[in-house]
Amino acid sequence: MRAIRIDRFGDLAALGIAEVPEVVAAGGEVAIRTVATSINPVDDKTREGGIGEGTPPFPMTLGWDIAGIVIDPGTSGLRPGERVFGMSHQLGTGRGTWADVVVMPVDAVAPAPATVSLVEAAAVPLVGLTALQTLDWLAVSAGERLLVTGAGGAVGNVALQVAHARGVHVDALVSRDAHVDLAVAHGAKFATTDPAALPHRGYDSIFDTFGAFVTDAVVDGGRYASIATQAGSVPDLSERSVRTTVNQVCEDGVRLRELAGYIDEGILRVRVDSTFGIHEIRRAHERFTARDRRGKVVVTF
Repeated sequence: MRAIRIDRFGDLAALGIAEVPEVVAAGGEVAIRTVATSINPVDDKTREGGIGEGTPPFPMTLGWDIAGIVIDPGTSGLRPGERVFGMSHQLGTGRGTWADVVVMPVDAVAPAPATVSLVEAAAVPLVGLTALQTLDWLAVSAGERLLVTGAGGAVGNVALQVAHARGVHVDALVSRDAHVDLAVAHGAKFATTDPAALPHRGYDSIFDTFGAFVTDAVVDGGRYASIATQAGSVPDLSERSVRTTVNQVCEDGVRLRELAGYIDEGILRVRVDSTFGIHEIRRAHERFTARDRRGKVVVTF
């Protein structure tokens, strides 16, 4: 079977399609025929050697997202031929999803949303789980005020839509003027590119996707969560009784089911910018780095 792998760190020339042995599901696993996957920032960082210690050994199959068809359900309760989607923690397990067949733990997959294609479903798992797990840590509830920084990006946009659907008052800090209208269209009450325009001590919780560290905007006793691991820890706000964290995504079939429900109910709109075949993986990465990209870049098998 085919897999997109690297055997060294480097630029896009390091990406190649290799023939690898077929994989077989063991106990507690399900084998999935891949229909589509997507590109995430972590994939680029891994290929370039920017992760550091803990990177899986070479040769390494990349990829975190998968949407496909069950070919061996094992003891999962899923059916052969069922449409599923999932997220593999590639850095932690070495189990990349950019391959014709991927074996996944049962609790890392879920039935795919019924109202979108598998190409669209492949754009959801990593960004959706990051958004949902971080929102749940923030424990933001209806009527509270939440600021999402980077609300025009993939994770921030999911967090914005879900929080809005939960009855939260959501404002957005975005990086470009073009993202202001997008944020408002997806539920933001107020959106700006200027951190100085944010209300002082105006938010019960802040969901920071890029390391903005707009800590003056959170109320005393509030919550501040960052997913920008490359930016380091959130400044210590314990003197103001503000709880802080840098959240890292984990495999989570339960929340994947929740995301599928949001999509099927029309609460969460999936944003796909473009689709490329497996043999166009380098072109797909070029599009991924384009400044005018609007949504996820999906790769089909």
